[in-house]
Amino acid sequence: MLLLAIDTSGKQGSIALARAGEPTADGGDFEVIEIAPLVGGTFSAQLIPQISELLSSNGFTKNGIGALAVGTGPGSFTGLRIGLAAVKALAEVLVKPIAAVSLLEACVVAIAAQGKVMSVLDAGRSDVYVGEYEIPAGAGSVPRERMLGRSEFLAQAKGWTVVTPDSVLAEVARAAGLTVSILAPISAADVARLGWNKIQRGETVTPEQLEANYIRRTDAEMLERIGS
Repeated sequence: MLLLAIDTSGKQGSIALARAGEPTADGGDFEVIEIAPLVGGTFSAQLIPQISELLSSNGFTKNGIGALAVGTGPGSFTGLRIGLAAVKALAEVLVKPIAAVSLLEACVVAIAAQGKVMSVLDAGRSDVYVGEYEIPAGAGSVPRERMLGRSEFLAQAKGWTVVTPDSVLAEVARAAGLTVSILAPISAADVARLGWNKIQRGETVTPEQLEANYIRRTDAEMLERIGS
């Protein structure tokens, strides 16, 4: 099956084409064919032409796509909306399933970490996007994704392995005595790998169900923060 994956969550984005074999007990064959960068944040102008070029240069057409995967956030509001709109349109026209991929979970999968793992991404304004996972997932364990202030994150990360592609956050966490694993920047290839895992488990959505995962503070949290 041909899988098209898109990540437009940050200043730099990317598209990936991957080939996946029939599911097996060990996950089946999976190969990233090519990754194409989206440079400079002008995703609305680049995305569709780049998808067409990526397919054409590898001898495919859009009709060869078997499923789509997309990074749903957290990240840039504008970037996420552009990527999700493109995936919704393609999935609706082609009648194909979509794997919605959390970039925080993609960080955990990219490093194959075990135990209590906290993935973190910079949210700006001294805030941090945080994902808390237990790998392998135990009975009753539920992943949790939220936004914390940097000091809150450092206090609550004790006893967790912190994974992040952000070198500044990694150094801050190390200085606080935390165990840290630093990743390469998350790309559409990582979105494709996690997306394929979700597709194998039947965890797909329709275009109508696909939504961005902005992970914003609640109004109560915002008022509490302003008041402090």
